Amino acid sequence: MDIITVCMGSSCFSRGNSLNAELVRQFIKEHNLENTVKVQGCLCRGLCKHGPNIEINGKIYNQVSSETLEQVLMEGLELTK
Repeated sequence: MDIITVCMGSSCFSRGNSLNAELVRQFIKEHNLENTVKVQGCLCRGLCKHGPNIEINGKIYNQVSSETLEQVLMEGLELTK
């Protein structure tokens, strides 16, 4: 099972992960991945200056915006269009 962890620490949350968390849920639903991907949140991991941060299967992606999120998810989950 793939695991996506969205940082919900105050810095990442206010810099875009509040929206990104919802967009991740939409992406999972639109791609019928509910049974193969687990989405969870975490508190600050000390990478605030590089945020918003999202981790996919152990790899951390920094400065994830709503514009780059789909590309990050496609890469992290090894999906093709």
